[in-house]
Amino acid sequence: MNVTKKAITERLKLIDVVIELLDARLPGSSSNPMLGSLTAGKHKLKVLNKQDVADPIRTQLWLDYFNLQPHTQAIALDAGETQLAQSVVKRCKELVPHRNSMEKPLRLLICGVPNVGKSTLLNTLIGKRAAKTGDEAGITRTEQRINLANNVFLYDTPGMLWPKILVEKAGYHLAASGAVGKNAYDEEDVALELLHTLKSAYADQLAERYQLPNPAAIPAMHDDTLLSHIGQYRGALRTGGKIDLTKAAEILIRDFRSGMLGGMTLETPQDFSAWEAASQATEQKRELERLLKKKTQKKPQKKT
Repeated sequence: MNVTKKAITERLKLIDVVIELLDARLPGSSSNPMLGSLTAGKHKLKVLNKQDVADPIRTQLWLDYFNLQPHTQAIALDAGETQLAQSVVKRCKELVPHRNSMEKPLRLLICGVPNVGKSTLLNTLIGKRAAKTGDEAGITRTEQRINLANNVFLYDTPGMLWPKILVEKAGYHLAASGAVGKNAYDEEDVALELLHTLKSAYADQLAERYQLPNPAAIPAMHDDTLLSHIGQYRGALRTGGKIDLTKAAEILIRDFRSGMLGGMTLETPQDFSAWEAASQATEQKRELERLLKKKTQKKPQKKT
């Protein structure tokens, strides 16, 4: 992460537009807060990838939200669709129309969390497999420079997470999407949190996928009961017929990542803003308690 941060910082001195690729199912959680300070004053294009497996109504909410930010435009696409992918370069050219010649080439930097689809987008843009792709965090490990056209250069960087994920919900959502390495989380915990988020907004889709008899009752069901039903329905059983909750969790997470559950988005701008405000308040409280404890420990004892 430190190597990638340093590479981005150095490269930004020459960059005209920063393209941040986001997961359309979790745009707030997949937006790197460190980029805000690193890219201050730069033109930015927020690209909500995987729109085909996101909720279109919520996608529009996020596009409206990002488009209100200074020096920022936002679009949604599916990185594998050639015509949509080409719109990325077109929008970047519109942001800096003076960079349109060999003497003043357009210089782009693309970044995003692991497994958000950067390599797929790059391969679509240049029409061949120049970057490795896969459903696994950390596929791209080194910075790449790609000549998209005679006057357009694009720099790709490895997927980067920030040092500490302060918003707890964001951590769960990143894990559910595959941005976090498998060894860094517990599948059952992530699956339960995922069900807790999905059961209110997408009860009908859960009912259809896992043959739940009464969609209207799903929002009131306990998360572990839902996960047990998924395990039962999908045959995730141990010897003796006991439900294997870990296997059931893997099935749910895999179905979510692949889009088998249908178009779903885990958060709205209002949701994420509320989570962020709550996490900042908690962090400030912890810091205050730490400072008070430190001050108390250093308080000199009175002589007797």
